[in-house]
Amino acid sequence: MNKITNIDKVKQFWNFRPCNIKHSDKPINTKEYYDEVEKKKYFVEPHIPQFAEFKKWTNKNVLEIGCGIGTDSINFARNGAKLTTIDLSEKLIEICKKRFEVFNLSADIICGDCEKLNNILNNQKFDLIYSFGVIHHSPEPSKIIEGIQKYCHKETVIKIMLYSFFSFKTLEAWIKYGWRFNFSFKKSIEYYAEAQLGCPIAKTYTKNNLKNLFHEFDIISIKKDHIFPYKIDDYIKQKYNKRFIFKILPKSIFKKLESILGWHWLIELKIKNEK
Repeated sequence: MNKITNIDKVKQFWNFRPCNIKHSDKPINTKEYYDEVEKKKYFVEPHIPQFAEFKKWTNKNVLEIGCGIGTDSINFARNGAKLTTIDLSEKLIEICKKRFEVFNLSADIICGDCEKLNNILNNQKFDLIYSFGVIHHSPEPSKIIEGIQKYCHKETVIKIMLYSFFSFKTLEAWIKYGWRFNFSFKKSIEYYAEAQLGCPIAKTYTKNNLKNLFHEFDIISIKKDHIFPYKIDDYIKQKYNKRFIFKILPKSIFKKLESILGWHWLIELKIKNEK
């Protein structure tokens, strides 16, 4: 019997629990379904389209590491990007391909392990390499980071989102549920990192961790964003009712809090040019 590897566990988890799949009650694989999924995703995470800058990549070659069900992917494509997107999960690739068919758009959509980009891609270069909320689920994120260098030219922009070790979300999870793990901060946040509990790998990073991870790149910017302010039970029912503290908090203060205790590290990089 073959041993189940960590990468197999990650694949099985996302095959069984595709992220954002329940963002709409409309019939799946319809325009109405996908439109509602997108609307909900970007309503609660408006920093995503701001970070991705979809319109900027018209007629540009874009590589996306981890397509999920294709919400960002479809926006790159509808804005005219020449998109190549890769995901480990066969189920996610199936949904993403169907989504592109529904909207009559095209992209190179590939099922594969991004720790082994060499086995997936030829020697093409990309103008943007983009990954939002994916690499931290890899058993060895450094392999992906090292691998993307081959596909950069000197002006390639790299945009990556990774989870933050110190955030409102992780602190709250530790305060509420840390007792289940003898108040181990690391174990608490690994378990509660995803809405779908039981994610086999969900790494989190401090700023120093990021500097070490990306030491072979020029770091253009690293900043935090995203605190989820809504009541979870209402959110599941498509209602957007904020928790009391976030109702009374001025918007300017909330944004400042996100920059300090945000769950998402937004990282922009370029390769180091030889002198």
